[in-house]
Amino acid sequence: MQGIRSLATLGQSVWLDSISRKLLDTGTLAHYVKDVGITGLTSNPSILAHAIGHSDDYDLALRRFEAGGVLDPEEMIYELAIVDLTDAAKLLHGAWEASGGRDGFISIEVPPEYANSVPETISWARRLRSRFTLENVLVKVPGTAAGAQAIRDLIADGIGINVTLLFGVEHYVAAATAFLDGLELRQRAGLSLDVPSVASVFVSRWDSAANPKLPSELQQQTGLAIMQGIWAAHQQILATERCQELCNGVDRMQRVLWASTSTKDPDYPDTFYVSALAAPGTVNTMPEGTLLAFDDHGEIDPIFDNALERSQETCSRLAAAGLDLEDLAAQLQVEGAKSFTDDWNSLLDLVAQKLKH
Repeated sequence: MQGIRSLATLGQSVWLDSISRKLLDTGTLAHYVKDVGITGLTSNPSILAHAIGHSDDYDLALRRFEAGGVLDPEEMIYELAIVDLTDAAKLLHGAWEASGGRDGFISIEVPPEYANSVPETISWARRLRSRFTLENVLVKVPGTAAGAQAIRDLIADGIGINVTLLFGVEHYVAAATAFLDGLELRQRAGLSLDVPSVASVFVSRWDSAANPKLPSELQQQTGLAIMQGIWAAHQQILATERCQELCNGVDRMQRVLWASTSTKDPDYPDTFYVSALAAPGTVNTMPEGTLLAFDDHGEIDPIFDNALERSQETCSRLAAAGLDLEDLAAQLQVEGAKSFTDDWNSLLDLVAQKLKH
């Protein structure tokens, strides 16, 4: 079996990493849900910048906001995003119901400028979540040190969280620990422990950064080696007594979400990462082109047998070639946050310019 349905048969959820008014109005998203089999959707500042800033699909709505007294570009952007994401959440609500609340989510991100501010992140996450009445909503929070503190408190509040901008194993473990810490606070308060969460780990950016520094025989191996390490860490956490108690076995545990799964190097198959990262109990969010490519000709070829040993072996070879993986993980997170912030600021400027004309 090949295509998206093969991933679902394996037990992996496939989400679309895109949102736009055109995607909704043309029925394309409905088609992806009904016929292709996607069961969730993610967005980020870069996606919103492309959808809102580089088309005229939202111009009339912007004018209406302006006429109604909404003058702040950031407020306008969120109003537009909330409308689109609410429509997407309605399309995906059936998947949420069918999965018992484990799947079918949309995600909306706090402003990236607050990646290192605990109080601002918490305030924005609460504010954004309050704008949705449907249950299948996650708020995206960067997995920085400040983000980890915010994640714990937001999970304790019962707000579903998509932890984003995770790169290294240490980043993932911190996100999983923050999730469990939040559940523990709820347990002490006698509250429900059914709080959804995913930990979004970025794959292809590893290879984009590492390949130029490596000999040809080691290129395109860094990202998958790190993901094997994250998978192994996830399995180790699942086996702990703490996780078993708080998560009813594994039923309520935060899921690993593979992000940045499009192939950047044209010398490799366009389904390279998706094929390799096929694993039960995980999520893969894909840009539209990757989704269609895998549905057309993708085949699963998972890399998770003996994942820890294989990861350690490859990482040792990478280190011997001079690659400092810990430093690179930190660098990628900083660069990722900056990229999202730059795209967000560009979108604010584009909206302001649209309103002047």
